[in-house]
Amino acid sequence: MRANLISFLDTAAPRGNATALAHRRGLRVERWSYKRLRDTAFQFARELERRGIQKGERVLIWGENCAEWVAMFFGCLARGVIVVPLDVESAPDFVARVQQQVNARLLVHSTDCALDLPRLRLDELAEAIAHHQTSAFARADISEDDIAEIIFTSGTTAEPKGVVITHRNLLANLRPLEREINKYRKWEQPFHPIRFLDLLPLSHVFGQFMGIFVPQILGGEVYFQDSLNPAEIITTIKKQRISVVVAVPRFLDSLRQKIERDWGARGESDALYKKLAAAERLHFLKRWWVFRRVHRQFGWKFWAFVVGGAALNEQTEAFWRRLGYAVVQGYGMTETAALISVNHPFKMGRGSIGKTLPGQQMKLDEATGEILVRGDNVSPGYWGNVKSATNGEGWLRTGDVGELDAAGNLYFKGRKKDVIVTAAGLNIYPDDLEAALNAQPEIRDSAVVGVETAQGPEPLAVLIMKDEQGDAAAAIARANERLAPHQRLRRWAVWPEPEFPLTPTKKIRKPLVLEWLGVGCQVSGVRERTEYDNDSRRHPTPDTQHPTPSFILQEVARVSGEDVQQVEPSANLAADLKLDSLGRVELLGALEDHYQVDLDEAAFTEATTVGDIERMIREGMRGAAVDYPYPRWPRRFPVTWIRAAVFYLVMLPIIWLMSRARVTGRARLKDVRGPLLFVANHVSMVDQSLIQYALPARWRLQLAIAMEGEKLRNWRRAPRGTPTARRLLGYLQYLLVVSLFNVFPLPQKSGFRRSFAFAGEAMDRGMSVLVFPEGRRTKDGEMKPFMEGIGLLATNLGVPVVPVRLDGLYEMKVSRRYFARPGEVQITIGEPVELARDTDAAEIARELHRRVAAL
Repeated sequence: MRANLISFLDTAAPRGNATALAHRRGLRVERWSYKRLRDTAFQFARELERRGIQKGERVLIWGENCAEWVAMFFGCLARGVIVVPLDVESAPDFVARVQQQVNARLLVHSTDCALDLPRLRLDELAEAIAHHQTSAFARADISEDDIAEIIFTSGTTAEPKGVVITHRNLLANLRPLEREINKYRKWEQPFHPIRFLDLLPLSHVFGQFMGIFVPQILGGEVYFQDSLNPAEIITTIKKQRISVVVAVPRFLDSLRQKIERDWGARGESDALYKKLAAAERLHFLKRWWVFRRVHRQFGWKFWAFVVGGAALNEQTEAFWRRLGYAVVQGYGMTETAALISVNHPFKMGRGSIGKTLPGQQMKLDEATGEILVRGDNVSPGYWGNVKSATNGEGWLRTGDVGELDAAGNLYFKGRKKDVIVTAAGLNIYPDDLEAALNAQPEIRDSAVVGVETAQGPEPLAVLIMKDEQGDAAAAIARANERLAPHQRLRRWAVWPEPEFPLTPTKKIRKPLVLEWLGVGCQVSGVRERTEYDNDSRRHPTPDTQHPTPSFILQEVARVSGEDVQQVEPSANLAADLKLDSLGRVELLGALEDHYQVDLDEAAFTEATTVGDIERMIREGMRGAAVDYPYPRWPRRFPVTWIRAAVFYLVMLPIIWLMSRARVTGRARLKDVRGPLLFVANHVSMVDQSLIQYALPARWRLQLAIAMEGEKLRNWRRAPRGTPTARRLLGYLQYLLVVSLFNVFPLPQKSGFRRSFAFAGEAMDRGMSVLVFPEGRRTKDGEMKPFMEGIGLLATNLGVPVVPVRLDGLYEMKVSRRYFARPGEVQITIGEPVELARDTDAAEIARELHRRVAAL
């Protein structure tokens, strides 16, 4: 039996070089073995010892999910130091108020901060502690009752409240899970390793459970990703062969909408819904067959979602279950060390949040239905406050209302404070009403709040419509048909932004919704003219506007450098806000991640206004993607062998015979290891062959070459009206160029985000990348300025950049000669240069241009 949480480092040792953690940094995926995780944890413990940070003192961790975060967590535990994890999106003021309470000795961060205390940056951690030994650390004497971490909640308007979590609290939930997992280990072996994609923040205790502890019990792998864009997540699931996705319920809603949009774009919405209706009666294996297109899209290893942090919409759960996926819900809170109940993946109660974990006691308040729990998993209290989290009998009041069935399955009904008690004494649970509303095709999301009226408390629905022209009244009428008479909605309003204000775990912040309605937190003063009837389509006009600028305006202001108060909906991205192509890409990525929708990059042009962006997001628009080919078959057998044979037996002798090129600087790559980014001036159509000829042998065939995307796309799929002979010739060119040179498209106008991602994927497979940053071949022999995209690519790849210069080819091209004199063609390889990630992309482009020109 585990004595404390540090025991996880001991079980990590035998797994050695097996992958424990992976996370995307820029365009690359960095993988950590169990051995590296353990070694880095001990190195960090020694760094704490060097700084004189003792057992019981605190360390703030304020950063994104990554392997370093996990290593620091275990390093603190080994030293007996208390971890204070903070969400990466926490406001600096909130962090400052937390620091006032905990008086931390060290801050490890990835966000700019003005706190006056010693600090380390997450991305510089490895270098900072590299000098420490990696051998086992002499650990502090840790008991189960020692504090492992303090997790702070609230802090928006109220004072931050720190929940104390001990080793005993976490182990009380981990031990029964580990016992149950051990029963199924022989069945897990054929699918080993189980890979988890953890989309919850590690600052959240459930995120730690599923991102640190449970995967280690299984000896599995955890993949962290910052982007919540559904299309990118699906790509990650398939490429990384993910088995389980850990997320909040709202993400499953977004992913469901993505699937529905994809089928709708093909004109197959009716077919999807018919298949879903029929799937309810099918065995799960038959569901896999019926929806094999979806399973192929996600990859065949993916089989389950694990959901926590909020209640899951009933329709969304049914949607994924009918597609053939398991949806495992867990319920708990920070004060219960993440869990109170959890669904068994093979014995699930539909719609329930599982059964109480062994070792805990749970009951419902007879009067209110509130969930009460006690056990070793319950926190002893709050930091700096003598008040216990429990009452005199050890029961913790969760503030949530639930129901139990005869089998002991728990069903979540809503927050006690959100329950609306009518004048007749009947309870209305907002979650039930929101489920009925969100099932309507016109409604993208909803929030139901209680308001005081002349007839007493009543529910009011605040809606986000999928389309500005959507008929909210008709949607509410249909929703009311599914509700009991006392639940039916008579009042509604349309939220003016594409998304409600959310907490870090994506729960709607209803106090801000009430504030927008103009009634404040006391819920009073709704005008009688808002009353809903079947002949009315009116909705209330708020007394005040939403007090803070929308996320769209904030991001537009951040990227453009404008004052957020000066950004108007009619503002043009290029003419008014001076956003270049890179600025638009940065804005596009931020909006997709935040709103979890796909935006068509081709539609995000210079002519786009801020109002256009809001419309795109509100409609969940996904235009026809720009279809550039990104084939992976050129990197597989037998194409790789054919390419090697053709290069050495045919191309290399021809290049030597025709160019007689003189190569300078090859020795500069002698001691360089790993993938590189090569940048060169562009003169002729044989530039890539000459550079391959000039490179040392280990890079010649491990090279992915960027090519003008528009030309490559037109070769593969000629425009309509192209004669058949020319179409076939173009396709033959495409096959030859891709197979013999391993090229990939780098578009000139739009679509280059995917191109950059492809370059990162190639490097993850050990390949280097060659780019011609001028974009086109020179027409006058002069080297043109490098496009700024090379700066963005270089910083996100995070590898050394090697400048290469070609001379003598332009003169041959002008004189139309095909054979050069010895030494006439010169290829110069420069010194590899490493670039700081925070350097401006335009500045990097200018610096690389200068280096190539100087060769």
